[in-house]
Amino acid sequence: MAGKKDTKNRNKLRSKYRFSIYNDSSHSELFVYRTSGLGVIISAILVIVAIITSVTVLISFTALREMIPGYPDAHTQRTIVANALKADSLDQVITQWEWYLSNMQRVLNKEAPVDLDGLFTAPPDSLNPGARSRLGRSREDSLLRQDIVQQERFSTSSARVSPQSLDGMLFFPPVKGIVSDKFNPATKHYAIDIAAAENAVVSATLDGTVTLAGWTDDTGFVIQIQHDHNLISIYKHNAKLLKKAGDRVKAGDAVAIVGNSGSLSTGTHLHFELWHNGVPIDPVKYITF
Repeated sequence: MAGKKDTKNRNKLRSKYRFSIYNDSSHSELFVYRTSGLGVIISAILVIVAIITSVTVLISFTALREMIPGYPDAHTQRTIVANALKADSLDQVITQWEWYLSNMQRVLNKEAPVDLDGLFTAPPDSLNPGARSRLGRSREDSLLRQDIVQQERFSTSSARVSPQSLDGMLFFPPVKGIVSDKFNPATKHYAIDIAAAENAVVSATLDGTVTLAGWTDDTGFVIQIQHDHNLISIYKHNAKLLKKAGDRVKAGDAVAIVGNSGSLSTGTHLHFELWHNGVPIDPVKYITF
């Protein structure tokens, strides 16, 4: 019985079928489509696949996807990102106040205050008005100032830089823009200022390790990266830092956002320093901006 049934099914697949359209008045044949049973099955599968593909493309690449329950539209996505940034800033402010209040209570109880060095990267301006003057300069701020001052005491006349040792190295431009203030050791401007678009991404110029990421009153958000061959790159006046001390970065990785932070900044730009063997060098000699 099974053999007869299989033979009958095979015969159905091999059977020929014809689909015709006739003019009802003249009885002339307008269209004819001939196929087999197997052809009908294949055609049905192709039609179903085409319908599924069309619907998927239509929903994925058009505004129809916003009609899917739970899928956020563009405005909602922007609102979510903005709220996330605000929540992150608010969390930092709350954490700062909790630590300062805790230290005040410890001082009132004649206990030693907790060392807050390295706990915060948010600027004191993010607190209530007047808090900046009451809190004073953080220890992290003072250490960074001391480090930069010591570096700037080196004279270019005593430099032991070997420019040849840097030849052939590929430096990634930290940001694309116009050099608005050149490297000038005579005026103790051991850097170049690059005027760039607001919110432009600041990139690491070489592979390295972030050795400092914080805030100072004068230079705002600052990030410093230690590279091979005794090279150090410093990026100042940023609007936001994207890496923290200890992070490993690759050349071209985003490390900050161009901004106008710090009392010494007069506009949106990046203050970029490059040091080799403890001596400042002119980045323009090695990087095209």
